[in-house]
Amino acid sequence: MRTTMQNDVVPPSSQQALQAQFLTIGEEEAGQRIDNFLLRICKGVPKSHVYRILRSGEVRVNKGRIDQMYRLNEGDVVRVPPIRIAEKSSTQQAPGAEFAVVFEDTHLLVIDKPAGVAVHGGSGVSYGVIEQLRAARPQAKFLELVHRLDRETSGLLLIAKKRSALTNLHDQMRDGVTDKRYLAAVAGDWVNKRQHVKLPLHKFTTPDGERRVVVQAGGQEAHTVFNLKRKWQDFALLEAELKTGRTHQIRVHLASSGFPILGDEKYGDFALNKQLQKANDTRGALKRMFLHACQITFTHPDTGKPLTLRAPLPAECDRFLVSLGQPLT
Repeated sequence: MRTTMQNDVVPPSSQQALQAQFLTIGEEEAGQRIDNFLLRICKGVPKSHVYRILRSGEVRVNKGRIDQMYRLNEGDVVRVPPIRIAEKSSTQQAPGAEFAVVFEDTHLLVIDKPAGVAVHGGSGVSYGVIEQLRAARPQAKFLELVHRLDRETSGLLLIAKKRSALTNLHDQMRDGVTDKRYLAAVAGDWVNKRQHVKLPLHKFTTPDGERRVVVQAGGQEAHTVFNLKRKWQDFALLEAELKTGRTHQIRVHLASSGFPILGDEKYGDFALNKQLQKANDTRGALKRMFLHACQITFTHPDTGKPLTLRAPLPAECDRFLVSLGQPLT
């Protein structure tokens, strides 16, 4: 049985006799933390309010109080108190959209995400890939991001179609058994064929709400392996192997090593990025960040068989490399 959520949050115009909702947890919701469940069903409600009603005991499971770490079980009955939200929040809907499908079955959907598209709404973005997919596939019982890509990064994005697939893939990523590869074009004279970068990363939020990451002692352990694919006089194409999966890891590891990713507006060479916007006598133009999730290998969560998926380099990136001429190596 699947939980019905259409009337969980009632807009003010129809809030005449607000009552608590009692939702029975189905197979697809089982295993989810109560706070994440509430954040999903209470669209438009501030996180602070969701956590307040959890702390106050207004949310009950099987008539008992729970904390925000409680994991739901199939058959649980969740009491959700009446929640008022602004009218504008209830009317904001993502337009349905499909994306280039690399792989799909009953458990997984893997797409080739274009650059410039956020994977989810938030931080000033009304909606992203996941909201657009849910709008385009209203019949889908379950669609959740397995991992994330930066808005400016293109390439392979995994979406689970079953909760069992989501938890299985999260376990694989936590245990380090997945293999993610990215292609990045950088500025500078890269020398080594294979280079390990192990720099601790500290994540913080600026006063205006922007997420930033810096190399800092005491930060989270982060490890990237870079393989040189091609080299020109002023640029290099690298393949990055993620050994850990920290926010902005590849971008910060490269920038801190003196090799900023071309077109990176957050950690890159801003003067160079501006020059790259226009073609010159020695190269074509590049109007995006040159970072692409090109390959991922993991164990299929249902069959148990290894699966390797690839996404070709986007046309704009490929044209830029061709415009550089023959590589030195």
